[in-house]
Amino acid sequence: MPTSAIMKRNIITMPQPPKISKKALFSIGQVVRHRLFSFRGVIFDVDPEFSNSEEWWESIPAEIRPEKGQPFYHLFAENDDSSYEAYVSQQNLLPDTSDEPINHPEVPELFGDLEDGQYRLTSFPKH
Repeated sequence: MPTSAIMKRNIITMPQPPKISKKALFSIGQVVRHRLFSFRGVIFDVDPEFSNSEEWWESIPAEIRPEKGQPFYHLFAENDDSSYEAYVSQQNLLPDTSDEPINHPEVPELFGDLEDGQYRLTSFPKH
């Protein structure tokens, strides 16, 4: 198969980015998943727009680098191998409909029970 056909096929299968919204579409305690990468998490904080270092920003490959002028979410995240904190643009998040809990060690420190894809906040995060 010619290289151009392979490239076209890969581009076609990549999900289209959603329309950028400056309004927060997700809430603290909501369980979400990443649109492109295989991880999910619970939101514990939100920045109204990008608020991280330029070095972090530039470390994202240009072809998938999100726009800065949108909400960015702090997540207690997990994948098949580990749990960690993630900082993710709104355009790269989707609601997680699995109703499975997030197995991150800090979740019980801020949240109560999971119900319908939403954790109940029981204490406030400290920065």
